[in-house]
Amino acid sequence: MTTSITITEPGGASAARNAPPAPGRKLPGWLWFIVLWCVGVGSAMSLGFAFKLLMNATLFAIK
Repeated sequence: MTTSITITEPGGASAARNAPPAPGRKLPGWLWFIVLWCVGVGSAMSLGFAFKLLMNATLFAIK
């Protein structure tokens, strides 16, 4: 006795995988550039400020 099973996915998981991204959610390239540039500059300034605080703390503590 053999059993033949066919699985179909009408609008199920495979349709969700192959669906295009929702419109209006993708940022244009120039906006990504500005966002990443701002994040980079903010990170560099934060790191510099933390370095300045640590240097001042250690230099005045050495006296």
